[in-house]
Amino acid sequence: MKFVRLSLSVALVAAAAAPRLSAQETVDGFIARKYTNSAGATLPYRLFIPRGHDKGRTYPLVVFLHGGWGRGSDNLKQLSEGNAVGPHVWTREATQSKNPAFVVVPQTPEGETWGGPENSELSPSARLMLEIVEGLLREFSIDRTRLYLTGQSLGGYGTWDIIVRRPDMFAAAVPLCGSGRLDRVPYRTTYSPSELKKIVDMPMWVFQGAEDKNVPVAGVRETVAALRKLGSKVKYTEYAGVGHAVWEKAYEDPELIAWMFAQRRPH
Repeated sequence: MKFVRLSLSVALVAAAAAPRLSAQETVDGFIARKYTNSAGATLPYRLFIPRGHDKGRTYPLVVFLHGGWGRGSDNLKQLSEGNAVGPHVWTREATQSKNPAFVVVPQTPEGETWGGPENSELSPSARLMLEIVEGLLREFSIDRTRLYLTGQSLGGYGTWDIIVRRPDMFAAAVPLCGSGRLDRVPYRTTYSPSELKKIVDMPMWVFQGAEDKNVPVAGVRETVAALRKLGSKVKYTEYAGVGHAVWEKAYEDPELIAWMFAQRRPH
């Protein structure tokens, strides 16, 4: 009995010493993290680190902004169901073998957004996301000239808004089913030509479903047309017969991955 008690005691000590990982700690290679800034503001996020990460080389970083259903504090919904394709397309073996990259997927709280033209400045969640990116740049060997931003729906609006307000940060942007204009609250305004002019030279690929009832295609067409009038070479793909879930087709476009990773921001 003494041996049994000793073995049990050792086992308990070992269990206490080992790190306690919940089932949600790592999902599909995405590590659970939570950012807290000096003012105490927090934002949960998931981070994918390239397999066999070599500190002697630099890697691109992809930021994915989830749609409205991904809001919350569980640090899971931004990776699942309707938001599943957007983060995972960059972490698949076929993608990582050719283009190893970090992928970060933050989660905005319920009731908040990634931003839009109705705001006069970056949303709180967008600011925290950018602080997370800056922290990752200090922590890992990430190439500052190869930061990529993409998002769908709520995250599509956020993608537009963030590049307009921080035009010198990202090498390319891919907004899906989001635009500077919608004919209902709260997205009732659009970006001015002077604001759009800030992103004229940014490589962009915009995706939209022609039958989208949530984000009317007219607003997306207007934004793309306004950019092209200013001299932008923005790419635009509109899928006939497709509704709001345009991410199911856009992120599966084999040309998108090669196009995005080929973009670099000038030094």
